[in-house]
Amino acid sequence: QVQMVESGGGLVQAGGSLRLSCAASGSIFRINNMGWYRQAPGKQRELVAAITSGGSTNYADSVKGRFTVSRDNAKNTVYLQMDSLKPEDTAVYYCNAAIAIIQATGFMRMYWGQGTQVTVSS
Repeated sequence: QVQMVESGGGLVQAGGSLRLSCAASGSIFRINNMGWYRQAPGKQRELVAAITSGGSTNYADSVKGRFTVSRDNAKNTVYLQMDSLKPEDTAVYYCNAAIAIIQATGFMRMYWGQGTQVTVSS
């Protein structure tokens, strides 16, 4: 009923930039918070950045000043601009969103993207 499709990952040298995109589609009634998580090998998944429907943002301390989360509500899309990338940013990045579908407008649930690999070489 809802699909979250990510794009934009890849291999980049330290100090470089990447922009991730994640588009939600399907029987969407409303989207509240959207965000990005990442999971490095052998580590737990962690929050990278989140943005409310009103545009308020929250970042992990490790990415503050380097990453920027934004969204286009008309396109049901969330973005993550990653600048000054470091090798420790290497991980699989997942988008997520709190979505109410048309068939159940009073119920919000979390949906996840399939993940996209970001690799930063030193």
